[in-house]
Amino acid sequence: MKIITIDFETYYSQTFSLSKMTTENYIRSPEFEVIGVSVSVDEGTPVWFSGTREQIQGFLNGLNLHENMVVAHNAMFDMAILSWIFNLQPKAIVDTLSMARAIHTIEVGGSLSALAEYYGLGVKGTEVLNALGKRRIDFSADDMARYGEYCCNDVALTYDLFKVLSPNFPAVEFRLIDLTIRMFTEPTLSLDTALLETHLKNVKYAKQTLMDKMLISKEQLMSNPKLAEVLLSLNVTPPTKISATTGKEAFAFAKSDEEFKALLEHDNPIVQAIVAARLGVKSTLEETRTERFIGISGRGLIPIPLRYYAAHTGRWGGDDKINMQNLTRKSPLKLAILAPEGYLMIDSDSSQIEARTLAWLAEQNDLVDAFEQGQDVYKIMASSIYGKDVHEISHEERFVGKTTILGAGYGMGAVKFQAQLKTFGVVLPPEETKRIIDVYRNTYDWIPLLWAQGNSALEAIINDQTAPLGKKGVLTVEGRKGIRLPNGMYIKYPNLRRQTGENGKDELVYDTKKGRTTVPNRIYGGKVIENVCQALARIIIGEQMLMISKKHKVVMTVHDAIAVIVPEHEVLGGVEYVEKCMRMQPKWALGLPLDCESGYGKSYGNC
Repeated sequence: MKIITIDFETYYSQTFSLSKMTTENYIRSPEFEVIGVSVSVDEGTPVWFSGTREQIQGFLNGLNLHENMVVAHNAMFDMAILSWIFNLQPKAIVDTLSMARAIHTIEVGGSLSALAEYYGLGVKGTEVLNALGKRRIDFSADDMARYGEYCCNDVALTYDLFKVLSPNFPAVEFRLIDLTIRMFTEPTLSLDTALLETHLKNVKYAKQTLMDKMLISKEQLMSNPKLAEVLLSLNVTPPTKISATTGKEAFAFAKSDEEFKALLEHDNPIVQAIVAARLGVKSTLEETRTERFIGISGRGLIPIPLRYYAAHTGRWGGDDKINMQNLTRKSPLKLAILAPEGYLMIDSDSSQIEARTLAWLAEQNDLVDAFEQGQDVYKIMASSIYGKDVHEISHEERFVGKTTILGAGYGMGAVKFQAQLKTFGVVLPPEETKRIIDVYRNTYDWIPLLWAQGNSALEAIINDQTAPLGKKGVLTVEGRKGIRLPNGMYIKYPNLRRQTGENGKDELVYDTKKGRTTVPNRIYGGKVIENVCQALARIIIGEQMLMISKKHKVVMTVHDAIAVIVPEHEVLGGVEYVEKCMRMQPKWALGLPLDCESGYGKSYGNC
C-alpha cells in the first residue's frame, strides 16, 4: 500500500470561504471549484495538476486511491472533495491535524504552519493570499506555477509532519481517525425536510411566546448582576471568569465567553432565548441548527462532522457548526435523521460507563460486584443514605442515590452537590447534602483514596517523577509527559504550576483553551480521576466502534453511544452483535463490568 499525500486548492472569495460557511455548504455549493491539486507518492517529489473537473478526475483516477493510504492535513476537507466531487474513497485515511491534536493538545496549535515551524520542517508559504477571488481561468501561467509550488510545498510539509508524528502513534488511533473522517465524507443518513420546517416554525413561535411570558426588561438583560439573578431563578449558575482588567472574578456574559455561549444549547428554551437576546443574535442555537439541517437536506445526505480528540481526554466533539454531540434526547432534529431505504438505525448507549470505570479503577470491589451482578446501585446508595432496606427506597430517594453515584465520584463538595440537586428540582439544606457526601465517601472509601493518588500524580508531573495511579497495570504517571493511557496516548497538563488562588491558598493550574484564549484551569486529585475515567471510557468506546464497524457501518458516536445502520431484515441480529461488542471487556480492562442499552428505528430519534 502506497502513501499518497494530497492537498487541494479551491476557489474562495471574501464572501465565499470556509471562514464564512460550513465545510459541507462550501464544497457542495454551485460556486465551488477546484483550482488544482498536489500529490506525492511515498517519498517522491510532489507534483501539481490543474485543469477542468474532468481532467482532474482523470488525474486522480490514475492514483488508484482505493488501494492506497491517503494523508492530508485537515483531511475532513480534502477527503470530502475526493468523495463528494470525484467519487473516490481511499483505502485508508490519515489526518495529520487529528494526530497533532492528540499528541500536543494545546501546546503547539493545529495549523500546518505552526506545526511545521515547531518541528523545523520548513515554512508554509503565503501564495494562497494572492488567489483571493480568482477562478482557475483567471490565473496567468506564472501565477498558476507559483500557486502550484505553494501547494507542492504544503504536501511536502504534510508528508514530513506525518513521518514525524507517526512512529509512536497507536495503530488503533489511526483506525479511529479513519472512521471519524468517513462519518463525514461518506454519509448515508438523510433528513426529513418537512419535519424540519415544521420544527423550525414551532421553535420560533415557542421562543417568542416564552419571551413574552418572561417579560424580562432590557435593563435586566443588559445589567450583569440582574441577568445573573434571572439565570439563578432558572436554576442556571451564571458563568464567571477572571477579568483581565481588574484581576477579579466577573460574570462571563460576552460573545467571546464560551461557557455563556454554551447556554444557547441549554435544555430550557427560556434560557436559550434569554442568552440569544443578550448576545444580540436573532436565533437560538436550535433555530440555527434546524436551519442548517434544512439547508443540508436540500444538498444531499447529512455528513456527521465530529472532531477527533476535541478534549484532552480524547473525547470527540462537535464540528462544522452542527454540534451533533448536543442534540437533546427528545429533539425533533433526531427524529428528522433517517436511515437509508431498506435500513434501520441501532443506537446503543454504554450504561454508567464512567461510574463503572471509577469503581473498577479504585478497586472498590463491592461496587464493582454490584454492577457486575446487575444490582440497582442507585437504590443501594440510597439505602445507605436513608438507612432503609433497598426494597423500601422510593422513586425520589433512588433519584438522590443516582445523583450521588454519578456526581460524587470525583470529589464534589456539599455546596456544589446541593446546587446540582437543585437543578433537578430536589431542594435539600446544606447540612443534608454534606451528610450525603459523607455517607458516599464512607461507604465507598477506596474512591477517596484514588483522589489522593490523583493529587500525588500531579506532584509527580510537576517534579518529573513517576507515581502509581489506580489499578495496577492500567495507567502510568510518566513525569512531565503526563499520564500514559492503555492505548499509548497521554493525558497532559500543559504548563502545570502552582499559583495563589482567590482564597489565598495555593492551587495547581494548567493551561487550557477557551475559544482562542489560553487560560489557567484549576486541577486537583478528584478532577484528575474524572479526566482519567473519561479518557478510559473514550478508549473503550473507540475499541467498541472499531469492533462493531467490522460488521456494520458506524454512522455516529455521541458521548458514550454508538449508532450504526443495518438492513431491516438483520436488525435483531444487529442489536445482538452491537450489544455483545459493547459488553466485551478490553484486554487491559479485565474485570470491568460493562453494560449497554440499545434501541432501533427508522429515525435516530426512534431508536
